[in-house]
Amino acid sequence: MVPPAVAQSDAPQGGATTPFGYQDVVKRARDLAAAPYDPTVPALPDGLANLDYDAWRDIRFKSDKPLLGQQLNATFRLELFHLGHLYKRPVVINVLRDGIPAPIPYTTSLFDYRRNKVDANLPINLGFAGFRLKFPINTPHVWDEVVAFLGASYFRFLGRGQRYGLSARGLAIGGGLRLNEEFPYFREFWIETPAPNAETIAIYALLDGESATGAFHFDLVPAQETYIEASVTLFARKAIPALGLAPLSSMFFVGKNDRRFSDDFRSELHDSDGLFMHTGAGEWIWRPLSNPANPALSVFLDRDPRGFGLLQRDRNFSDYQDLELAYELRPSYWIEPRGDWGEGQVELLELPTSDETNDNVVAIWAPKDGLDAAKSLTYAYRITALTMDQVLSPGGRAVATFRVAPRALGAPESPPPGATRFLIDFAGGELSYYMSDPSLVETIATTSNGKILRTFLTPNAHTRGFRAGVDVAVDPGQSTDLRVFLRSGSKALTETWTYPWRA
Repeated sequence: MVPPAVAQSDAPQGGATTPFGYQDVVKRARDLAAAPYDPTVPALPDGLANLDYDAWRDIRFKSDKPLLGQQLNATFRLELFHLGHLYKRPVVINVLRDGIPAPIPYTTSLFDYRRNKVDANLPINLGFAGFRLKFPINTPHVWDEVVAFLGASYFRFLGRGQRYGLSARGLAIGGGLRLNEEFPYFREFWIETPAPNAETIAIYALLDGESATGAFHFDLVPAQETYIEASVTLFARKAIPALGLAPLSSMFFVGKNDRRFSDDFRSELHDSDGLFMHTGAGEWIWRPLSNPANPALSVFLDRDPRGFGLLQRDRNFSDYQDLELAYELRPSYWIEPRGDWGEGQVELLELPTSDETNDNVVAIWAPKDGLDAAKSLTYAYRITALTMDQVLSPGGRAVATFRVAPRALGAPESPPPGATRFLIDFAGGELSYYMSDPSLVETIATTSNGKILRTFLTPNAHTRGFRAGVDVAVDPGQSTDLRVFLRSGSKALTETWTYPWRA
C-alpha cells in the first residue's frame, strides 16, 4: 500500500478541490509540448544496468503486496515491473484515491530479486518499468493478468482464455517503412482506485516524444472479450507528416499462404494471420498476412473507417502443434473509431523475419494530413480482444488461403510464365444455404495487373462453405493486387479477400 504520508503529499492546501482527472493530464501534455524534448535516460544503478533478459525476468513483484486489491471485495490488483534489461527509462506510477494522486515510491521490499544482487538502499524516486493489472478473468477468486503496460507506449490485454500475442501502442510516428521511426513513450500513469466489486478501471497516461506529447484515458473492461475505451489528445511539438493512430504490432512467420520457412514440425507460426477492415463505405475486407522477402507496405485509402484490426482467425491446434506457446489462443485486436476520423488510410507494414521472435507486422490508421506543428488532435476508439471474429461481420469469411505452384493449375494448356493459383476457403454467413446448388454462387475476381486465367468454385463440406480457385498470370517481375469475393445475383455473400502478388 502507498504510505499515507505520500498519498497526502500531493494534496492541495486549503478547501475543496477538483479531483484529478483526464483534464489534468491534457494540461500536462499541452505544457510538456511547449518545452524542448529531453531524450535523456537516467543511468541505472550498478546491478541493474546490465541485466540480461533472464536475470531481469527473475525479478518478481511480490504478489502478496498488491498496490490495489487489499480492500474488501476488491476485484483489481496492481503489480509493478522492475527497471532493467531493455526497460531502462523510468516511469512514474500514481494511484488515485478520492481524486488525489499518490506516486508510488520505489522500494526493494516490493520485489523478490532471487539470484540478482541489488543494493537495498536504492532511491525511492528510481521509478518502475511499467505495471500490470490482475483480475479474476478466467476463474472466480483467481487473479490473472488482464493488462500490462511495458516499454515505450506498448500495452497488451487479454480476454477470457486468451494468451498474449500481438501488442497495441499509444502512438506511432515515422515513415511507413520505419524510416526515422520514433517511439514516444508513456512517462507517467495514474490509476484510479476502483470501488468494491468494480468491473471496470480507469487509467490515465502521459505520453512524451520528440515530435508529440499526448494525454490518454483508458477505461479497461475485463470480460469474455475484454475491451478498452480510449480517449486521446495529442499535441505536436513539430510537424508530423507520418502519424499512426491506434497502432498494432504482431508477428507472422509461417502460414498456409507463406511457407518460405518450413523446416519445423509446426506448420504455422503467427500471432495474427490477417488484417481485417470495415471501410467507411461499409465494405468488409480481409488481407492475409505474409512474411515477405523484402519490406512491404500496403495502403488502403478510406474515409471515416468503421473498424480495422489484426486478427488470429485460425483457431485449430492441429495447424500449430505447439504445446507451450498456444498460438491458437492468441487474441485478435479490433479497433472501432468513435466519431469521424476523416480521410486517411489503413497502412499495413510487413517486414521479413527469419524466426518467430520478431514482431514484423504493423497496422495503423494514418490521417491524410498528419499533424502540423503546435496543433492538437483529439480522437477516441474502442479496442477489443477477440477470440472469434464471426461477430464482426454478417457475411462469409475467408478462413484459409493457399497458393499453389503453376504446375498444379490443372488447365489443359500449359500455364504461362508468372502464373499461379490461389485457393481461398470461404465459410460462414449464408454460404451453407447455397451448398446444395453451387450454380447460384459466383466467384468475382479482379486484378490490378495481369489477367485472371480461370476461376472455379467447389463446395467444401468440411467448412460448410466454398473453396474458390483463382488462376492469375502476371508478367515475371511484375506485381498485382488481387480481389476476390463470392456473390449470388447482386448480393455479396462474403467479405472481399485481397492479396498482393509478385510473379
